[in-house]
Amino acid sequence: MLPTKLPGMFALEINKSIVFIKVTNEGKLEVVDTFGRSTAVTESLYLSEGQQAFGLVQQGDGEIILTVKRGDDWKSNLLQETIQMDYQRGIAHKVFVNTYARTDRSNGFRVLIVMEDHSLFLLQQGEIVWSREDGLASVTDVIASELPVEKDGVSVAKVEHNLFEWLKGHLLKLKGTLMIATPDDIAAIQKMRLQSSEKSKMTRDHNGFRKLLIVLTRAGKLFALHTGDGRIVWSLLLDSLRKSETCQNPRGLSLHQWQDPHHHVLDENPSVLVVGRCDHSTDSPGVLSIVDTYTGQERNRMGPAHSITRVIPLPFTDSVEQRLHLLLDVNLQARLYPRTTEALDIFLRELGNIYWYSADVDKGILKGHAVQKNCILEIADSYCFNTRDLWSIVLPSESEKIIATVTRDLNEAVHTQAKVTSDQEVMYKYISKNLLFLATVSPKAVGPTGSVTPEESWLVVYVIDTVTGRILHHMAHHGSQGPVQAVFSENWVVYHYFNLKAHRYEMSVIEIYDQSRLDNKDILKLLLGKHNLTSPITAYSRPEVIIKSQSYFFTHSVKTLAVTSTAKGITSKQLLLGTIGDQVLALDKRFLDPRRTINPTQAEKEEGIIPLTDSLPIIPQSYVTHALKVEGLRGITTVPAKLESTTLVFAYGVDLFFTRLAPSRTYDSLTEDFSYALLLITIVGLVIAIFVTWVWSEKKELKEKWR
Repeated sequence: MLPTKLPGMFALEINKSIVFIKVTNEGKLEVVDTFGRSTAVTESLYLSEGQQAFGLVQQGDGEIILTVKRGDDWKSNLLQETIQMDYQRGIAHKVFVNTYARTDRSNGFRVLIVMEDHSLFLLQQGEIVWSREDGLASVTDVIASELPVEKDGVSVAKVEHNLFEWLKGHLLKLKGTLMIATPDDIAAIQKMRLQSSEKSKMTRDHNGFRKLLIVLTRAGKLFALHTGDGRIVWSLLLDSLRKSETCQNPRGLSLHQWQDPHHHVLDENPSVLVVGRCDHSTDSPGVLSIVDTYTGQERNRMGPAHSITRVIPLPFTDSVEQRLHLLLDVNLQARLYPRTTEALDIFLRELGNIYWYSADVDKGILKGHAVQKNCILEIADSYCFNTRDLWSIVLPSESEKIIATVTRDLNEAVHTQAKVTSDQEVMYKYISKNLLFLATVSPKAVGPTGSVTPEESWLVVYVIDTVTGRILHHMAHHGSQGPVQAVFSENWVVYHYFNLKAHRYEMSVIEIYDQSRLDNKDILKLLLGKHNLTSPITAYSRPEVIIKSQSYFFTHSVKTLAVTSTAKGITSKQLLLGTIGDQVLALDKRFLDPRRTINPTQAEKEEGIIPLTDSLPIIPQSYVTHALKVEGLRGITTVPAKLESTTLVFAYGVDLFFTRLAPSRTYDSLTEDFSYALLLITIVGLVIAIFVTWVWSEKKELKEKWR
């Protein structure tokens, strides 16, 4: 039943239609009218003299029909208008109507429409007064894509769309120079300057600052945002994520890089894989879409098909640089995509090197898996594989409950494995893409912060190798409670939690170093070639690791944690903390160095070790968002630029925020306010000075010879 609140009438949504039913004085039910399912109804609106009205929005081919009717007179219409509507907006979900008095004392109507893609429209007098893309307030996943390569030989008319626009632009610039431009001309000139500025071009730049951010919203719509000015380059409401008979409650899950051409950059466009599900349950059918990131066109669509519980991007690509993906279902069967013979050959060659883990939060079981053989199905499928369990860790349900799992970013660049300390010792980082950080709390401490006493609460953290299931490190924080926010980078983990005993938040760091590599200090072994520096590293050999850890107090609650990433991994790291105040704080990783001491030596100071304090500092100048707030902050994504010193940061919530960070400052580029004119004058002055002094030297030398 729809909430129309009409006197003597009600509306029902039955199957594929909406039916208005009137209750007669005799108590009988009479069908007044029937509309298709793509109809949205407003609640009743009170007019003068006790009259009521309501609105109907019907969907057509590229248009919507707005009708306002009186509750007591069904045949006549107070208003009927037709408005052109983009197909990418979907169907109208909700409609709200309001009235105002016109100059002739008649009733006018304003209608607010909420579309399927969560965009808003205000209609008045048959026109769209304003519109908002409020779907961007519910971003669920983000992935970055490169812009097209700038090609030579492109004409001016092609860049400016056509010759008329090119001439019009130059005429406006001339009027602005002669100071005869109208306010509308000035606004058009400013718009042209923004579009033609260097940062808003639709091509790649040398430093890699210009990119496309592909975002997926809760409504199942994709947006491509330009990092230069934040404009929407294209948007697409995916057909696979629209409500249909086969997919009743679709929802988007995640985005993955499907094709990122480097060798075929001029022939192939990059594309992303959009993974969705037909319902909230994990056993519901899954849907897949492949979308071109340059044009926004849907290349391919698959599903509804098997269920999807997890997507594993594999580090293998085929000849056209399509990345291989493994999709797992509720029956623990793995399906390979893309479904091509070449991809299958690559996958079968690397079958023995593919591992993953699964965590059952309810039962407290952690398992490791590998691919076994082809599935046994009614219809043979060579791209479907059964899986087998390699190991399992069963946590005691009466004392531990899983609340957080974090792994390393597979695309993270690590510059070097060695770390030279102040006493000229070399420490080798234990770097493995198969490490997992796991956090558990006592069952009573699963609730909100402060719901238990310190004696009833404890936090236990683990570092686990997901290939063998070996626990490399575990540590208990007694009297501590979640929620736990953590980030894993290189060989270290930083996690944030609440200390009930101290009534303060804490942040702890764990660093893992390879002990076996420290044995290569014998010069004789190095000369004889008996070192193990070049020996292959395998997870099945029991690693000898050294763990260094430290904990610090922190005054802020944290919503999310991220770490800066650069192209080569040379630049020092910064932690990006999404605070409870919806701001992003940048904290230097040096503050979370476990080797900090109260009185560091001079050599340690030169290395960059900061004296030990019990609390982490919050420097006001370190707020990335400055005085701004990212309302409803939910996530932070970092993207490396081509310039090694710079990383791109995108924070999303109800608001969207984008900026560039240089954790070690821009050591590999000149600042934007650098005076090139002064540099040129200095060079010219030096050349003139060299020439003048050379002439003087020649004259002096000639005089000395004549003597």
